[in-house]
Amino acid sequence: MPKQSMSVAEARACAQKLADEMGYELVDVELVKEPAGRFLRFFVEKGEGVTLDELEAFHRRIQPLIDRVDFDYMEVSSPGADRPLKTERDFVRAEGMPVELHTYRPVNGAKLFRGDLVGLQEGEIVLNVAGEELRFPKKTVSMVKPYIDFDEDDLEDDVPQGN
Repeated sequence: MPKQSMSVAEARACAQKLADEMGYELVDVELVKEPAGRFLRFFVEKGEGVTLDELEAFHRRIQPLIDRVDFDYMEVSSPGADRPLKTERDFVRAEGMPVELHTYRPVNGAKLFRGDLVGLQEGEIVLNVAGEELRFPKKTVSMVKPYIDFDEDDLEDDVPQGN
């Protein structure tokens, strides 16, 4: 009798249990079809950041647990500083931070808004944009992510200077 395939939801449950055991936060799990094949991706993090060795350890431990998921490639990575806000916990963590909000349809002629995140309140994402509080029903928003503003001068600080 052939093996029953495992769903992404079941893989997420396995990954959540393992992340909890290893002291990580499971941020997301996705199975995406791309031209090169089906990619199963796990995004994990820790408060102080996750190292490559920790990502590798998670990879080695999760792989045998999800062998029934139909994928061609598996990746384990950190979601990065500018990862989209998805969960209520993400929104709480980002309160007061500058964010970029994208809407599905134009609102007053615009689909992109930048401001400080006031919070997620009663199903609406609230931003402070230039002193004005704007409210967006969550279902009308395609993405919210931290806005990281830097310029070339910021990058020059990390470039070693010659003698």
